[in-house]
Amino acid sequence: MRAIISVSDKSGVTDFAKGLSRLGFEVFSTGGTKKALAEAKVPVKSVSEITGFPEILDGRVKTLHPAVHGGILANRKVAAHMKELAKHNIGEINLVAVNLYPFVQAVSKEGVALDEALENIDIGGPTMIRAAAKNFPSVIVVVDPADYPVVLEKLKQGDLGLPERKRLAQKAFQHVAVYDTAISQYLRRDMKGFPDEMTVALKKRYGLRYGENPHQPAAFYAEPAVGTAIDAGITWAEQLGGKELSFNNILDADAAWGAATDFSAPTVAVIKHTNPCGLASHDDIAEAYRRAFSGDPVAAFGGIVAANRLVTLAMAEGIKPVFYEIVIAPAYEPEALKLLRSKKDLRILVAKLPPGYGKAPAGYLDFRRVKGGFLVQSSDSLPEGKVDLNTVTKRQPTSAEIKGLLFAWRAVKHIKSNAIVLAKDKTLLGMGAGQPSRIISAQIAIDKAGDKVSGSVLASDAMFPFSDVVEAAAGAGVTAIIQPGGSIRDEDSIKAADKYKMAMVFTSVRHFRH
Repeated sequence: MRAIISVSDKSGVTDFAKGLSRLGFEVFSTGGTKKALAEAKVPVKSVSEITGFPEILDGRVKTLHPAVHGGILANRKVAAHMKELAKHNIGEINLVAVNLYPFVQAVSKEGVALDEALENIDIGGPTMIRAAAKNFPSVIVVVDPADYPVVLEKLKQGDLGLPERKRLAQKAFQHVAVYDTAISQYLRRDMKGFPDEMTVALKKRYGLRYGENPHQPAAFYAEPAVGTAIDAGITWAEQLGGKELSFNNILDADAAWGAATDFSAPTVAVIKHTNPCGLASHDDIAEAYRRAFSGDPVAAFGGIVAANRLVTLAMAEGIKPVFYEIVIAPAYEPEALKLLRSKKDLRILVAKLPPGYGKAPAGYLDFRRVKGGFLVQSSDSLPEGKVDLNTVTKRQPTSAEIKGLLFAWRAVKHIKSNAIVLAKDKTLLGMGAGQPSRIISAQIAIDKAGDKVSGSVLASDAMFPFSDVVEAAAGAGVTAIIQPGGSIRDEDSIKAADKYKMAMVFTSVRHFRH
């Protein structure tokens, strides 16, 4: 029996090779793997002894040879295949253990050049993996070091059954598919538009107890982002305390982190069912939390808190009396962390801030699942401050109103359409979300704001089809409005705003969030 071992990730490979050798396998290898095995006193031969040809082109060609691939691909049940092997003096290869050059890690380094990226594209490895996986009834293919002990144990017991070989082959094809997807993503980075064909590569982070509901199995997967900071955000957050995260926890945590990190100023978001029920910016993060909590203290119960600054002891003291599912921040004061950990069920996450957060957020492809397909769009990642305000009313907004309008405009994009936000002093006072009628969202926001509505500003994620929202806002004491504009009845809304001496600005940008 013969095995070819050629791996980039050398975890456990020497013990695996020793185990194979003890079971009677003749082990062949290449380059750095061969050197590592030889240094570990594993009996190992060069693949060149199979091919009768040296490695060439700086190692670009090592295993691309009929003596290798004939030995892997020959169907043992086809007599003609076996006769051809004998005719050409090609020996069977019974096991292939290969994992690939770390392409994603290589191209994610700062300033990596194209030539270096191309050198990290593995050719021989994927070819051997695919060949072995195609012929899995006869050839064992191993791409994951975690499978080494399983394979050795099964071989010690006699052999691997067909179901186990099939499992390894599926894993092998998926491994190559993820690798090829990463290369395609890298080459596509600077291209405009959307390609005719697209694959999405995902790697399992961990299993979940269940999905949105207990009868739905679920797991959490990460998308290996190519050429970006792959360890930022909720996907790679570290849990410092509390219970296991659930499916819904992760959805809400991502929404909370997205809202908090969309502002460059110290900001706290309180999220319930992916919508901000509280949001505030203030130089003192503890005060930002208090203001965010005041937005809707009832809805905050069982919610998620996210801060884009270090959590201080003062902020933690504000959090402690309230039942929250999760707190997320880039860092915690030691005493704050100690206090929060005293709430044993509270999930405490630390996450890296995204590059350019609040000012120039990195764009990404946004995938939405529909039955039988995906919708794909670029993310709604407009930089902070990159909004043109066009005053359409007789009265210009004051400087204080402009600050409030810009805060509300940034907040409204994180709320499900039809979305209405009322804000004052960079604090969300009330919001209406997900209603089939915009006026109903406005009425909900006004009711939530209560006595605080007077002197507030209003943001709408989309245009007003009628003047009813302006009328309702004016009656509640709202002084200024920000909205995209573009309705055939814009003039009706403008006239209503002028009637009540309100200021209204158009942005020409819509923030639908379905």
